[in-house]
Amino acid sequence: MSFSHHLASPSLPFRLLFFFISAVLLFGKSQEEEAIQVKVGVVLDTNVTLADLSLRAINMSLSEFYTTNNGFKTRIVLNVRDSKQTVVGAAASALYLIKKRDVVAIIGPGNSMQAPFLINLGNQSQVPIVSFSATSPLLDSIRTPYFIRATHDDSSQVHAISAIIESFRWREVVPIYVDNEFGEGILPYLVDAFQEINVRIRYRSAISLHFSDDQIKKELYRLMSMPSRVFIVHMLPDLGARLFSIAREINMTSQGYVWIVTNGIADLTSLMGQSSLEDMHGVLGVKTYFSRSKELSYLEARWRKRFGGEELNNFGCWAYDAATALAKSIEEISNVSFNKASRNTPRDDTETDLDDLRVSLSGPKLLQALSTVTFKGVSGRFQLKEGKLEATIFKIINIEENGERTVGFWKSKVGLVKSLKEVQKGTNISQSSRRLRPIIWPGDTIIVPKGWEFPINAKKLRIAVPKKDGFNQFVKVTKDANTNAPTVTGFCIEVFETVMRQMPYAVPYEYVPFETPEGKSDGNYDEMVYRVFLGEYDGAVGDTTILANRSAYVDFALPYSETGIVFVVPVKDEREKGEWVFLKPLTKELWLLTAAAFLYVGIMVWIFEYHADGDFKRHTTSDNISNVFYFSFSTLFFAHRKPSESFFTRALVVVWCFVLLILTQSYTATLTSMLTVQELRPTVRHMDDLKKSGGNIGYQSDSFTFERLKQLGFDESRLKTYDSPQEMRELFLKKSSNGGIDAAFDEIPYVKLFMAEYCSEYSIIEPTFKADGFGFAFPLGSPLVSDISRQILNLTEGENMRAMEKKWFFGEKQCLDSTTSDSPIQLDHHSFQALFLIVFVVSILLLLLMLACKRCKERQSDDINSKSVAQDGVSEEGNVGYGDEADYNEHHIVDVDTALLRRKNLASWSMPLRRNVPLLRLKSA
Repeated sequence: MSFSHHLASPSLPFRLLFFFISAVLLFGKSQEEEAIQVKVGVVLDTNVTLADLSLRAINMSLSEFYTTNNGFKTRIVLNVRDSKQTVVGAAASALYLIKKRDVVAIIGPGNSMQAPFLINLGNQSQVPIVSFSATSPLLDSIRTPYFIRATHDDSSQVHAISAIIESFRWREVVPIYVDNEFGEGILPYLVDAFQEINVRIRYRSAISLHFSDDQIKKELYRLMSMPSRVFIVHMLPDLGARLFSIAREINMTSQGYVWIVTNGIADLTSLMGQSSLEDMHGVLGVKTYFSRSKELSYLEARWRKRFGGEELNNFGCWAYDAATALAKSIEEISNVSFNKASRNTPRDDTETDLDDLRVSLSGPKLLQALSTVTFKGVSGRFQLKEGKLEATIFKIINIEENGERTVGFWKSKVGLVKSLKEVQKGTNISQSSRRLRPIIWPGDTIIVPKGWEFPINAKKLRIAVPKKDGFNQFVKVTKDANTNAPTVTGFCIEVFETVMRQMPYAVPYEYVPFETPEGKSDGNYDEMVYRVFLGEYDGAVGDTTILANRSAYVDFALPYSETGIVFVVPVKDEREKGEWVFLKPLTKELWLLTAAAFLYVGIMVWIFEYHADGDFKRHTTSDNISNVFYFSFSTLFFAHRKPSESFFTRALVVVWCFVLLILTQSYTATLTSMLTVQELRPTVRHMDDLKKSGGNIGYQSDSFTFERLKQLGFDESRLKTYDSPQEMRELFLKKSSNGGIDAAFDEIPYVKLFMAEYCSEYSIIEPTFKADGFGFAFPLGSPLVSDISRQILNLTEGENMRAMEKKWFFGEKQCLDSTTSDSPIQLDHHSFQALFLIVFVVSILLLLLMLACKRCKERQSDDINSKSVAQDGVSEEGNVGYGDEADYNEHHIVDVDTALLRRKNLASWSMPLRRNVPLLRLKSA
């Protein structure tokens, strides 16, 4: 049949299609044959679900990568080896791949336990080890340049965990971890993170992979006997499922418990069955967060289409990106030979498989390419920092029976937030937004657990109480003669027992006297507090002062007594005595000011009277001066029968008498007080006087005040001890000259007790030194401290505390508030400046007014004289019968009236014209 016949035949299109497809396949095959085949090893536990899913992701990644980039010159050929879930199996597989298969890189291993040997092996052979699942931070300690962690390490999530703990104010946690490199790797970072927020790790619970269910149950029972109810679980899902199943069985997932799982479980909840999720109902989880990018969405769609219902987890995404990064890096160095150079080592009977291990010539350049490769992967931006991926966001999930629910996020430099939208917008995040969404806690409740409970089956707390020989009103220890059982009473004990009765839960405790077998004190208060730190006691109750050095060993509840340390000294009667005591009420300045005021008032009276009284001018100068000052000083005692002639004098005297009234009354009251009231003044007025006097100082035995006195500069030889208020009183009576004391240095509660009996004989001097009062001591991090502090606040703000103080301190007198002055009470010139200023101002105003009136009268007098002269001229011209006699009589009358006018013009300056002008007319008629 001819060729044209074949073309014309009906089967020709099918044959052309077949020819075209064959050509394409042959061309693609030739292209693949031309591409360089690069061997890459894979070391995984192939019969484990997680490893199987990860291997699928690696194959899918390479297939899709080379389909998209079919022009690349290199192709990765995987050589998969099963590690058989053992460290030895992983090491043997890696050694085989390097020596026998000449792989240029290894993907794996599957867990952190298998990684150390592979890391060292890769460093020796310069073969990069790329791991997407070895997350233990311990691998950083053996980190080599040839170890690439294409994932986050576990330490990146500890700050998210600590943020959750801090947000709910839990003060104590217990980590539960798998007993291997994976579990132990996170512990140092947890400890550091919790120390930053002052959270205590009471106990570390290590669960071995080889534990039976009974052994796990025994460990959980031990945790139940502890007060902490916040547990952080760090292990893989297989062991985690067993742990939560047993915890639910023994009722440890009920109300009051807090369970937080790390991403070791939270990232793989999809691999856990429905029953495991039911066991974990109410558990919080810290899960790795991947942003919902289009790359991730497309991969999940292709994954579901290819593998059905099996869900793609975080490790699968990291495996996918790790394979992509390795393919990109190998393509970048495709022109480099992948032959091996033999290591020059001698061959003898002691040679091992590692002695002839060859070195990869492409290793350094491949490592450089991996360190710098960057792209947008399905797990986010793939960019290595110090050989690993950096995590900045974690999702906080709440596990429920049907799955998980997102309740918030943690972002570095921001903290906990309900939503990432506000962070992405760059808006300021309010404090309320930093909390999580409502959480369903174990026991199916929304009430936030307080984080600890006092165990029902726990032993009683051993509370140490001091053994004292004095001041028994605070603490007193007695023993029954028959049973030798201690009985503890006192103000501090009653406060403690009242507080414990008000606690929201029962706390069993018993008192243990801090004493020797002979019944003596076993040491001072510092030693008793240190025994609490050592764990010999569970707390210390008594008159234990809160000090900085003691707080380094124990935690104190809030103080329940008054605070401060003071000096107490005897007082003496300093009632004023002596022949010059009448001068004491006023200071020298006030005496001089008063005398000057008397002199000034006398001068002003003389001026006013001189212009008002004609008789005043006829007296001698000495008589006038004596009369004026007699008038001024006598106003202190009586009024004068002869009134003053001047209105201005009377006005000034009224003001002056008002000033004298106030001055004399104040003087009388002060003098009476000095002569009649007994003034008790301290024998020493200040601490500095004690240092100068060289007297002895008393302090209470076994008290911290001894060290405080030495710090203040008092010589140790001058310090005397006492054990009771009575001994303190006896030392005061002896005085320093007879081996006693001149002052005592003690805390205010003890001083109040002493002053209740001897209030009238002793006083407190300055200064008052700071001290934090009495407090109950408990071990560092004890959760009892916060609850007891709250009850102490409730007690001190009510009336019960006052009633207890009256009961134990005999209704003490309020002597601490009484203070004495350092100098006698005197009236000084500052108190009367305003009064003397009023006298001065009034006198000046009166003087100015007087001068103005005088000037006005002089003008009126001149007018009258001018009118008189005019009338005299008229009379001379019109006189017809009387002649010289009439002229004489009129002149005589005018002279008499003028004299009368001049005598009365000062005393009656408002009426001279009305009285005298008619008289002129009468006389002239």
